[in-house]
Amino acid sequence: MKQQKAYMSFTVTLTFVLLFSYLASSVESHEVEVEDEREFDYVQGSQKGPAHWGEIKKEWGICKTGKLQSPIDMANNRVKLIKEPGDFKRNYKACNSIIKNRGHDISLQWEEDKAGTVEIDGSQYFLQQCHWHSPSEHTINSKGYKMEMHMVHLSTDPKVKNNIAVVGLLYEIGPPDAFLTKLLTDIKSLTDQMPEKSVGMINPTEIKMDGKEYYRYLGSLTVPPCTEGVIWIINKKISTVSEDQVKALRDAVHDYAEKNARPIQPLNEREIKLYGIVGPSAEFGASSLACNRI
Repeated sequence: MKQQKAYMSFTVTLTFVLLFSYLASSVESHEVEVEDEREFDYVQGSQKGPAHWGEIKKEWGICKTGKLQSPIDMANNRVKLIKEPGDFKRNYKACNSIIKNRGHDISLQWEEDKAGTVEIDGSQYFLQQCHWHSPSEHTINSKGYKMEMHMVHLSTDPKVKNNIAVVGLLYEIGPPDAFLTKLLTDIKSLTDQMPEKSVGMINPTEIKMDGKEYYRYLGSLTVPPCTEGVIWIINKKISTVSEDQVKALRDAVHDYAEKNARPIQPLNEREIKLYGIVGPSAEFGASSLACNRI
């Protein structure tokens, strides 16, 4: 009897461990983009270009076969207008961060899960990093823009089906972007010998989202592994950036590419919603609390 109880106890414990491991690996496997982007490129016609990403690695196959791929064109005739604010809230805070050259882009990365969250449909997604693409990847009525920023968030709740959320901002040429101005000296100082640099406490609320409308749809990461099931939130109001700032971001990468934007992908009957935000409580406001220093 003692042996039977011991065996049952061992079986229950082993089952729990295996289940926990599965859930952990499931979240991990759906995390953000590859950290070293040198295994692919953006050159049309290249064997490592966007048309061939799905052939480079088996685990990147969905880049070629997926039906929910990003970016997309947000054409008026495909957009459903929702005259409500939608369940989307930001709650960011200042936190330690680093600037990193990932091979084809420059990424600003905050200390893990400490820079605050966005709340979507009642679920929290922790801000991980932001990075820049030029020209823009998403378009509006087939019109592209000079640059696009992606703020990548992750949910750690195993009950959340779509555990990646990306907030996107589009930029056209105009006055310099104040947030980039603050970072530009550090970005320009990156070298092949020093591809990352600590930039201290950075508050994500300094990334201005002044628009009162935003697009939302279900898509994918725009770089390998092209994971699908990503919730996209894209501010409809176009921000501004200077030509010098766009050039500085591309020069800092030290690659040969003039651009790092994936081509537009088929919509495949997906629904695109445009939420109209109403009332001061629904603005893109955020907390300015600070996380603990390392």
